[in-house]
Amino acid sequence: MRVIEIARPGGPEVLRIVERDVPTPGEGEVLIRVAAAGVNRPDIQQRRGLYPPPPGATDIPGLDVAGIVHAAGPGVQDLAVGAAVCALANGGGYADYCIVPAVQCMPVPRGLSFAEAASLPEVLFTAWNNIVWLAGLRPGETLLVHGGTSGVGMAAIQIARQLFGARVLATAGSEEKRAVCRDAGAEAAFDYRGDWDIRIRGHLSASGVDIILDGQAGPATQRQLDLLNEDGRLVFIASHQGEFAEVNMRQIVRRRLTITGSTLRPRPSDYKGRLARELVERVWPLLEDGRIATRIFAALPFEQVQAAHAILDDNRQIGKVVLVVDAGLGAGVPHPRA
Repeated sequence: MRVIEIARPGGPEVLRIVERDVPTPGEGEVLIRVAAAGVNRPDIQQRRGLYPPPPGATDIPGLDVAGIVHAAGPGVQDLAVGAAVCALANGGGYADYCIVPAVQCMPVPRGLSFAEAASLPEVLFTAWNNIVWLAGLRPGETLLVHGGTSGVGMAAIQIARQLFGARVLATAGSEEKRAVCRDAGAEAAFDYRGDWDIRIRGHLSASGVDIILDGQAGPATQRQLDLLNEDGRLVFIASHQGEFAEVNMRQIVRRRLTITGSTLRPRPSDYKGRLARELVERVWPLLEDGRIATRIFAALPFEQVQAAHAILDDNRQIGKVVLVVDAGLGAGVPHPRA
């Protein structure tokens, strides 16, 4: 099979197509013939040498896929060969075939294509895990999403609005991106440069927010803590602006603030399986009736993986970038799941 290999840490030019043997699914695993694979920020960090795969995981990048179950390993009972699925992979999505624990597979939502389905798992798992499970978002609370037009950002905005009736604010780097945030459900969007925290307080009539979802960290961390209401929660999904920050610990204690964060990839399959089941139960109906939507910025052929990575390197994307791995499976054709 064809796979994308990272020759060495570096820019998009280090990605190359090579041939490897098709793997065999083990206990509780399925082998998916990949129609499309999502391109995500962790793939970029892995390519740069900043996000190594956990022990035992494949070195092939790619954390979400959509396609057809080609084979099932021992112990798999609920997935039939030939089923159309999307899945959160533990790596290996940039390939013709990908091994995935069966519990991390979900049916392709009715009316979505394989390319659209491949854009869902990583961002929905991440958004749900962080704002619902970790931050404990409650109906009517106020959520601030930094980087609102990232895949995770758009998922978080829509989940918070559609399922929890939350007030949602967002930040983004251009007026075009801020308009997309508002279209997705944010009541207001702000430029993340300059005095965004002051402008957010002005919008909220000097009040603060209950939850902040952030992937930057670094020197802005204390400004974010200052913006939280009492019992507020600051949730990190990355630290692109720096892994260290100086914060006021006394304020954290007095105002009962919570700082937390997560990385899903090292989590065991049973944890991810519970996330998958909750997403299918709670989010899939909204995907199928259009109340939650995915936005594809670019769907590029497998051979253009370097161009796909360059889009994320330049931060040009609004929504998701997807690789079409097997056009013969109808990656762009909506799926009429019964």
